[in-house]
Amino acid sequence: MAIYSIKNNLVKKIPPIKIGLEKDIQILFENSLDEILNITFLASEYSTSFGGRIDSLGIDNNGSPVIIEYKKGQNDNVINQGLSYLRWLLDHKADFEVLASKNKISVQIDWDSPRVICVAESYNKFDLDTADLLPMNIELLKYKIYENDVLVVDLETQQKVRISTSKVFAKKDKSELKEKIQYTLEDHLSGMSKEVKKIFDELKERIISLDDNIIEEAKAKYIAYKLTTNFVDIVVLKDSLKLFLNIPSGSLNDPQNHARDLAKPKKIGHWGNGDYEVKITPDINLEEIFELIKQSYNFNK
Repeated sequence: MAIYSIKNNLVKKIPPIKIGLEKDIQILFENSLDEILNITFLASEYSTSFGGRIDSLGIDNNGSPVIIEYKKGQNDNVINQGLSYLRWLLDHKADFEVLASKNKISVQIDWDSPRVICVAESYNKFDLDTADLLPMNIELLKYKIYENDVLVVDLETQQKVRISTSKVFAKKDKSELKEKIQYTLEDHLSGMSKEVKKIFDELKERIISLDDNIIEEAKAKYIAYKLTTNFVDIVVLKDSLKLFLNIPSGSLNDPQNHARDLAKPKKIGHWGNGDYEVKITPDINLEEIFELIKQSYNFNK
């Protein structure tokens, strides 16, 4: 992606620059993990019992454990390494739970949806084919740093469906695989009224039309729409919808006052990402609501 600066109605291309060491990008991500990926940082170079070290360990807003590995060279097998660490983590859940407790993590840990994220300047064909064929969603993130201290982070792979990792890693006993919960769109939509279903369908169509790269993902408590990070989460109720917009408190332009600020005057806990909640009933103006969603999309893209 080319980046341009605008000054005095003239456009100038900003050239990319090289960082000194791969460790520098790891430090950059770890210092701002919540800002970049909505993930709470827990540990760096976390030691495993087989001698390896997980580059970065974190937990997202949904309680999913997150392993982040940084690709240091063209031939690094970072995907297999991340999967190996994931298997170790699922066999050592108590260690992660202790780490989360020490970091005062209050959200319940979601062991049904662990995440593996790889970060690199580029990926080769073998990386992409491997990520595409695996029966789970490996997130491949590309970064590029430009002059004037500009960091760009994009998803290299977009998979529309996440398959439960239970069939790959979790065992009921030594020989039998354990089934875990897999969430679907139908799980959320089954109990809603016809009026709310109509609103949801129209809203979904508008959201998806914003960008070909938008991923729809059914979580335990809501339906997420995301690029690199979620920009809107929808909680389905029988007679209404609740939207959570991933925008910091004080940053939403909402002249009709549709949104509730969940961070002020006192922070209110909630499912979903961001500081704003919008309740949608059949009589609401969807055009006005969609303008709020677009603000969150633009903020997170």
